Amino acid sequence: MSYHHANSRRIAVNTFVLYVRMLLLMAIGFFSSRLVLQALGVEDFGIYNVVGGFVAMFAVLSQSLSSAASRFLTFELGRGDERRLACVFSSTFVIHFFLAFIILVASESVGVWFVNNVMVIQAERLSAANWVFQFSLLMFCANLITVPHSAAVIAHERMTAFAYISVFEGVGKLAVCFIIMRSSADRLVLYVLLMLAVQLFSRMMFYAYSRYHFSECRSHLTYDRGLLKEIACFAGWNMIGTSATILRNQGGNVLLNLFFGPAVNAARALANQVLQAVNSFVENFIMALRPQITKSYAIGDREYLMTLLFQGCRLSFYMLLLICMPIMLSTDYLLHLWLTVVPEHTVVFVQITLLFTMIESLSSPLITAQLATGNMRNYQLTVGGIQLLNVPLSYVALKMGAPAETILIVAVVLSLCCLCVRLYILSGSIGLNVKNFFCKVVVNIVAVSISAAVLPLLLCGMVDGSLLMFVLFMFVCMACTLLSALFVGCSKAERQFVVNTLRQYSKKKSHDRYKKSL
Repeated sequence: MSYHHANSRRIAVNTFVLYVRMLLLMAIGFFSSRLVLQALGVEDFGIYNVVGGFVAMFAVLSQSLSSAASRFLTFELGRGDERRLACVFSSTFVIHFFLAFIILVASESVGVWFVNNVMVIQAERLSAANWVFQFSLLMFCANLITVPHSAAVIAHERMTAFAYISVFEGVGKLAVCFIIMRSSADRLVLYVLLMLAVQLFSRMMFYAYSRYHFSECRSHLTYDRGLLKEIACFAGWNMIGTSATILRNQGGNVLLNLFFGPAVNAARALANQVLQAVNSFVENFIMALRPQITKSYAIGDREYLMTLLFQGCRLSFYMLLLICMPIMLSTDYLLHLWLTVVPEHTVVFVQITLLFTMIESLSSPLITAQLATGNMRNYQLTVGGIQLLNVPLSYVALKMGAPAETILIVAVVLSLCCLCVRLYILSGSIGLNVKNFFCKVVVNIVAVSISAAVLPLLLCGMVDGSLLMFVLFMFVCMACTLLSALFVGCSKAERQFVVNTLRQYSKKKSHDRYKKSL
């Protein structure tokens, strides 16, 4: 078996494992969201999302360093330098530990003041909002300190362990929902306290697993000044992009809170729940693909790198189209089926959010390739600068009387601009052929989308309140998407790979059943 074929098989197996994890977490997430909304009510649910999410606005540095940890660990694994790998892990752990302390101090000053003096929160719920802030801050610090350990699990491509721990965390969160449903205490405060306990335990599992299985995670805490400078430089430039992403998401929540109040925050939070569930379809694939992109760049295998990028962009879009199209065509029915009582603005929020994530899916493999190069200055000054326009442009539009959905429309337009800029920069940094990308990816996904949507658009009126008709409609949409992706979007070699993989899986299952029968 060739090296590239073995890597493709590894990507396929890891993607399958992560998809099983995703399906379980999706079921848990949707069910728990409904329970939490019922238990907390719209106002408290909105407070939890806007105040808890506000902590993420202080996580600009942590997001940058998290990307740095993943990039440097995976890069050194690709090169096979165990000594430098241990040094990278040790350095990133020390950085994350001290950064957690700095953010804790900063958040206790600026954050507490903002929650109590700027946010629109009813006086009788201000005390609960402060507890939400404190517990959310502790959750963030615990996650931050263990980032190098979870990054090591992903870099080593141990996706089964990653899936087990994630599913355990999801089950714990579901148990929390049942507990608060039956509690007579302040449910908002109790909910965040129990979520903190679940997060702490799952983080400890990552810590224990990585130390037991990976030698670099057991190394003494040392640091290399040159390496620290390299990581800091990478993270510093990457901070522009992570700042823009955090400000786009959490800044948008704050704007909605200031202009429309917590009720609209609840609608945005529900749309984000749908986004997270749907986005997990492509994130699982990208998570399995990301180490291979970085390692192929580290060893200089440019041909395989381009293959991964082109296939990764197309397959990412197909996976999202598979689930987004039926949801976008029957959003109102689906939300009423899920929530019963649907807050105002939720339907449109969900539809625009899904459009946004489909556009963003094309950029995920490209971002990984740029991170692998380590050259972030020009990239982040340009792409990050464009994304930083989200909040000011949205603020101006809302100030002029635009509807709440404007913040998402602005994000969609800027996302398209960023995609074009990424392609231009990568053409210089790794030699990506923009014309080939347009022909083999953009034209391809447009053709797949049109051919897949014809029959569902003709039948979308069949969702008339009947659960059976809705299930049939979902089946038709998914079948059209799969057939279109396979016969319009995939090359002959790609179709053959899919067929061979399914045949091998079928033979393995048949062999296992035969052995059990003996």
